[in-house]
Formats: sequence, C-alpha cells, structure tokens
Amino acid sequence: MAAPNKGRRPAGAQSKPGRSLLLILIAMVALGGGMFLGGHTTPRLGIDLAGGTSITLKAKSEPGKPNAVNKTNMDTAVNIIDRRVNGMGVSEAEVQTQGSDNIIVNIPKGTNSEEAKEQVGTTAQLYFRQVLTTGAGSPTANPSATPSPSATPSGKSTAKTTASPTPTGSSTPQGRAVTDGLKADASPTPTPSASSSASAAEAATAAKLQKEFTALDCTTKAGRTNASLGAKPTDPVVACSEDGSEKYILGPAELSGTDVKSAQAAISQQNGAWVVNMDFTGKGSKKFQTTTTKLSKATDPQNRFAIVLDNQVQSAPSVSTTLSGSAEISGSFDQKSAQSLANVLSYGSLPLSFDIQSTSTVSAALGGEQLQAGLIAGAIGLALVIVYLVAYYRGLAAIAILSLAVSGILTYEIMTLLGPGIGFALNLPAVCGAIVAIGITADSFIVYFERVRDEIRHGRTLRPAVERAWPRARRTILVSDFVSFLAAAVLYIVTVGKVQGFAFTLGLTTLLDVVVVFLFTKPVMTLIARKKFFADGHPWSGLDPKRLGAKPPLRRSRNVSASTDPKEA
Repeated sequence: MAAPNKGRRPAGAQSKPGRSLLLILIAMVALGGGMFLGGHTTPRLGIDLAGGTSITLKAKSEPGKPNAVNKTNMDTAVNIIDRRVNGMGVSEAEVQTQGSDNIIVNIPKGTNSEEAKEQVGTTAQLYFRQVLTTGAGSPTANPSATPSPSATPSGKSTAKTTASPTPTGSSTPQGRAVTDGLKADASPTPTPSASSSASAAEAATAAKLQKEFTALDCTTKAGRTNASLGAKPTDPVVACSEDGSEKYILGPAELSGTDVKSAQAAISQQNGAWVVNMDFTGKGSKKFQTTTTKLSKATDPQNRFAIVLDNQVQSAPSVSTTLSGSAEISGSFDQKSAQSLANVLSYGSLPLSFDIQSTSTVSAALGGEQLQAGLIAGAIGLALVIVYLVAYYRGLAAIAILSLAVSGILTYEIMTLLGPGIGFALNLPAVCGAIVAIGITADSFIVYFERVRDEIRHGRTLRPAVERAWPRARRTILVSDFVSFLAAAVLYIVTVGKVQGFAFTLGLTTLLDVVVVFLFTKPVMTLIARKKFFADGHPWSGLDPKRLGAKPPLRRSRNVSASTDPKEA
C-alpha cells in the first residue's frame, strides 16, 4: 500500500479562515488609517469632474526656421509639456495636438495646478554666454562694469546678479568692450586684407549691438521678452535680467541646455537661500571647464558668464578660477520658483515657441451631471445583480453582497491614497471601469457557488463540498481575472488620455477581485458551512440538496448492496 502524502492537504481538508479574514481586516484598517492620517478622505477628481483650466497654445515660426512647425516638433512639444505638468504633481493633465499648429492643455484643479500653468508655454531655451557689457535697465543707460560675486572654487558658481546704476560720465569705452569680446572668439586671420575685412565686420556688429543695447528698455515686459528674439546661439545678443534692473551685451553661446544632465532645487549651504543646482554631461562639463578657464583670465565684466533662459538673464556670476562638473543658479528664488525652474530644465526645452491663444475655465457642472447619471446607472446595475443573487442563490447572496462591499471599500481607499501617491485622479471613464468591475467580481462568486452546488449534487455534505469545490473554482477565477487584467493592461498601454483611466481602474479592481475572493469569500464560505442553517440545507440557504437534485451518496449505495440477503449472493 502506498504511503500517504503528508506534504499535501487532502481536497476535503478544512482550512483556517480566521487568518485570512484577519489579514484583510488589517489591510482595510491600515488603508483607512492612511487616508485619515494623510488628510485625504476623498479621491482626487479629474478635470471632467473637478473642473480646471484649458489652455490653447499656438506654435509660431521663428526667423530663419520657416518649416519648424511640423508634426515631429509638435509631438516632441506635447511630450515635454506633458512631462513638465505631471512633473509638478498635477494628475490627469491632458496634453494633445489640435490641427497642425495648436496644442490643447487641460489642467484640473488641485495641487500645483497654478505652477503648472506657468510652465505650459515656457520654451526653456537655456544658454551660457559671456558677458561683454552691462548697464542699468533703462533705455538711456550707458554700459558699465557692474561688480558681481565671485565663483566658488568648489565648482558651483554663486550667481546672484546685482544691478547698480552707472555713474554719470562713465568712461567705459562702449564700442571697445563689445569689440574686444567678439575678438576673443575670433579665429586668427591669415592675411592683412582678411584681417581688415574681419575688423570691419566686427566693428559693424559691435555698432549694431551698441545701438540695440542703448535703445533696449528692460523695465517693460515686452523689452525683456523680445530682446534678441530669433537670434541664433552663435550670434552675440542683447538681453535683460529677469527683474529688468540690468541689461547686457552677451557673446555667442558657450553651452546650451542640452549640456545639462539634471537640475535640482536645493537650499544653499552658504546663505540658506533657494538655488538650482545643475549637473553637466561629460561633454558639457568639458565645455564648462574651457569656458571658465577663458573667463577667469578676463577682466570685469568680461569675466562673467550669463545664464540665459528664454532670452532673459537669470544670473551672471563672475569667474575667478576654472570650474567643471556643475553650476548653481541663485537669485531671488523661493522654494516654488526654484523647483519650477529645475523642473523645466530637467525635461528640456521646447523645439518651438508658443503663444497662448486662449485660457478658459472648465466647469465641473457637466461632468457632475454625467457622474450622477453614471452612478444612477451603476446603482441600477448593482440592484439588478443583488436581485438576481437573492432570487437564485438565496442565503448565499448575503456572502456575495458582503464580498462586493469589501471590494468597494478597498477600491475607494486605494483610489483615495493613489491621488497623493502617484497623482491618480478619478474621471468619468475611471468610474465606468469601476462599474464594469461589479460584474467581474460577481462572476467570481457565481463560479465558486456553482462549484459548491455541483459537489452537493454529487451527494457530498456542505463542509467537504466547500473545500473540494475550491481548487477547481480557484483555477477558473484566476484564468478569468488574468484575461481581464491582460485586456486592461493592453488598453492602458495602447491608449492615451481618459481611456487610460478606464483601463487603470479596470485592472485595479480585477486585482482586488482576486484578493477579496481568496481572503474573504472563501474563508466566509468555510465558516458558514459550520452553521446549521446552511449545513442542513435549509430551503432559503440556497444549498438545499432537494432543490439542487442531489444524488444519494456513492458510499451509501455500496453499503446497501453489502447488506442484501446473503442467499442472493
């Protein structure tokens, strides 16, 4: 006789339901505690339910780039804007193209939504340029050499610019300062005639820049944003400081935003102010080292380099030694503005410039009406499911209803915590996904109930029927839920926008269905099998052997055969 398999529990063996029920109870209490301790008691809502702001951006062609507005650049811009907005922690922000040159950005109300609006159309073109000449921001100011803090030897430059009015009668030679700066990057000229031509070109460029510099009014927003608009990185330019108190003539770009590896907001260890730390790529670090070496040998103001973001000088520190590896932008930053700038720099510059065509407020009234209609439809569907369960399964319907309630509580708690956790926001398609999940969850209960009934029809009592039915029901439930989850995952990957909310919710509730069936429905079935009402097959238990057409037990049939008259044998 074969030895019994001690490592495997028989199919009819009784499980220990208390552990599973305790585990799911702890999970529910922990999730609920996390909600209340975090101050988040309701799920975050998407723009269709909470309202928000819709911004329309129109791409514009720049001088010298007539074909820049194309599908490739528009798709790149959509990707960068989406990363910026969601990088600020704004969930359910929708960024999509409309036509050939428009981008629609929908930002729901919520945390950091105002900061995200400011970043939507920011081009974020970053350049490092040598300062050739400086002056106060008014259009009548003469150029002057404004002192600035020196760079620290650690490789991070303290970049707070200070604007001081130029003394009347300043003797700084305006044209020479510009010409000398341009000559610093000029290649050696092989012949006297070429040298004369280059000198003439430099003088003409210097005169043009000087004229633009003198006329530039940095005290107006138009003057600050339109200075040198459309200029190439290789051109010398005029620019304003961000606050308009100072203006500059700057040399060609030495580095660009593509040379920045990462940017991060931090608190300066020197003065406790908010700054933005930038780390350069390997190639960018070499460029920065070469540039700072050159600047350290120049005199003020040409020993300064300007950090220019979207044609505005964020800071212009002086350099006294060779630096490499990283740089620090400082100025009148607070935490919000420092994090905003770091976020923009981290995700790169837009390939196009945009004008904000319109900004409108989206009301949540329409979405609220649709949500109400959806909830009513969901309630009707749930009621019909309950009516069917009560009519067909009678007492077993109580287990199904309790399981649906547990699944609903877990879904609500997880959705609420996912809002601040990963930026999840509940929208109308997500609500639809949760309603569809009611049918998926109810289907799992029905599969198990029918397996138990099949065992009773074959003559088994309830307690062994519950345990023997579980392995077959478990396999069916897992296969069914795997197919549903796979469909939700594929839908989430191949779609964009609100449809992803439907797919995410459907996948989440499918996983929760497995958890609830394993840790709640099955243990509760084990417990009720010990109750007389269900174990004896009460007509209202849903497990009445007579109503199910149960056959006499196979073992009893053998006993009857064995007890017949021996003479007949």
